[in-house]
Amino acid sequence: MNIRVLGCSGSIAAGSRTTAFLLDDDVLIDAGSGVGDLTLEEMGRIDHILISHSHLDHVLSIGLLADSVLRLRRAQGRPPIRVHALGATIEALKAHIFNNVIWPDFTRLPSAEQPVLAFERFDVGDVLQLGERKVEVLSALHTVPAVGFAVLPEGGGGAWVYTGDTAPNPALWARLREMPVAALVIETAFSDEEHALAELSRHLCPATLARELAHLEGSEVAVYITHIKPGEVTAVMADIAKAGGRHRIQALYTGQRIQLVTSGHRN
Repeated sequence: MNIRVLGCSGSIAAGSRTTAFLLDDDVLIDAGSGVGDLTLEEMGRIDHILISHSHLDHVLSIGLLADSVLRLRRAQGRPPIRVHALGATIEALKAHIFNNVIWPDFTRLPSAEQPVLAFERFDVGDVLQLGERKVEVLSALHTVPAVGFAVLPEGGGGAWVYTGDTAPNPALWARLREMPVAALVIETAFSDEEHALAELSRHLCPATLARELAHLEGSEVAVYITHIKPGEVTAVMADIAKAGGRHRIQALYTGQRIQLVTSGHRN
C-alpha cells in the first residue's frame, strides 16, 4: 500500500495545498485543495473518500471532484463515490455545502437513482474494509466532531496513522498503545509563540506535541508533521527540534510518498 501526499498545509499559498492523502489510487483521506493536482483520469479512479471532519480545508474538493468525474464515471457505468464520515460531518456537508445554494447536491446527480456521490456513516472504533485494505477510525478532539485514521497493512506490520486535527487526546494514545505504528502523521498547526491560538482552536503546537509524543510507546517511529500554516514551517520545525525526543520527526511535504510494507517501514 502506498500513501501519496497531495496536500499537507494548514491553508493556501503558492505551493501550499490543504490536507489530502491518496491511498493507492482509489481512496482519498480528506479532500482539501491538494486533490486539484490529480489528473482527471486519476480523479476518476477514486471510489472512496474518508473525511476526518467538516472544516473547509479538509472537504472543499469533494463537490468539485464529483463535478469533474460525473460524466466519466457515468460513461464507465461506475457506482457512486462513497464519502465516509461521522454522522455529524455528513449532516454538516448536506446542510452547508450540498444544499443547492453553495453547491449542487451531487448525491442526487446525475439522478437520484444513480448519483455520483453517496454518504456512508462511520463511528469511532469502526474498521472499514476498502477492497483488501482496512482502515480504523480513531478518536480526535477538535472544535467540531472529528476523527483520525489508521491504515492497517495487509498481513501485519506497522500502521500509517493520521491523527486528523486534534487537541491533546488521551483516547488516541490509549488505542495506539495497542497497535504497531510505523508512521505517524500528526498536525502541529502553530508555533509555540501562538500557543494560546492553538489551544483556543484545539490544535497542537510544538510544546503540546512533545507532551503528546511522550505517550507513543514502543520503538522509534517516523513522525511527520502536517497542517503547518504557509510561511511557518521553519518556525514550527525549529520549536519541535528544541524539544528533542527519540522519534524521527520531519515536516511532511506535498508530493511525498510513504510505502506501507508487512514488516518495518520505509519513507
